[in-house]
Amino acid sequence: MHRFLLHNDEIRETGDAVLSPGQVGIMNGWGIFSTIRVQGGVLFAWERHWARMKKDAARMRVPFPENAQWLEQRLYRLIEKNQAGNATLRVVIVRNRGGMWEGPSQGAFDTIALTAPLNDWGDAVKLSLIPHGRHAASEFAGTKYNSWSENLTRYERAHERGFDEVVLLNERGEVAECTSANIFAVKGDRVSTPPLSSGCLPGVTRALLLEEVRVPGISVAEQVLFPADLEDADEIFITSTTRDLMPAAAVEGLKVRQGRRVRDLLQDAFSAYTKHYVATRVREVEKVR
Repeated sequence: MHRFLLHNDEIRETGDAVLSPGQVGIMNGWGIFSTIRVQGGVLFAWERHWARMKKDAARMRVPFPENAQWLEQRLYRLIEKNQAGNATLRVVIVRNRGGMWEGPSQGAFDTIALTAPLNDWGDAVKLSLIPHGRHAASEFAGTKYNSWSENLTRYERAHERGFDEVVLLNERGEVAECTSANIFAVKGDRVSTPPLSSGCLPGVTRALLLEEVRVPGISVAEQVLFPADLEDADEIFITSTTRDLMPAAAVEGLKVRQGRRVRDLLQDAFSAYTKHYVATRVREVEKVR
């Protein structure tokens, strides 16, 4: 993690004591967050991250900033202070009031943001597999909220067993997602990813592949997937803000192919989209700052 963090309107040292242990959002994980790629000094796909956070905050009854520019300005102050032009940024909105254990606070919510160097994820991932890892019927399925301990526990346990990530199945035995990534299966020139009804998060990279990134002759669409579909696929890859499109080399208990042709084409198209977005946004960012 970099030296400075954002706390509401102030840039502080990461070691500063700025939060009360009694704050309800800290004690209960009552808040929402997003992880954003900073590239060329630009918050990539900022509009999509903002829209998802706003929706999740409403669902979780978390007070939220009134406009995107208010938050965006403060995030760019942090990026500049940390000289984090190419980095990963985590922004968290923590609810401060409500419930029996409410502590003293200065407002209805706290805004916290941090930056960190980009992670080297390697060339491919090995995936373990967990039944009943997602509950698709939950009213909070697909919400990115701060209570992330289940995902972290599964992720840590997978690493102890020699895997890099975890494929989570829902209560119907369908493939949903990974702990911090969406998953795609390729058959011929057709690319499929589980629908939101599977219980997966609406990842930003996932949405861009479905809605905006295009490669002639290749279709990308939602489709219910089971483990057998992963075994039948020509290629499997996972997507996230920090990983882009990462090939899967293995899935626990399945015999999977390790093709990369379609993934490579989509990655090239995604990289071109990102480059164009950053170039377009540079001038607008100067106005925001």
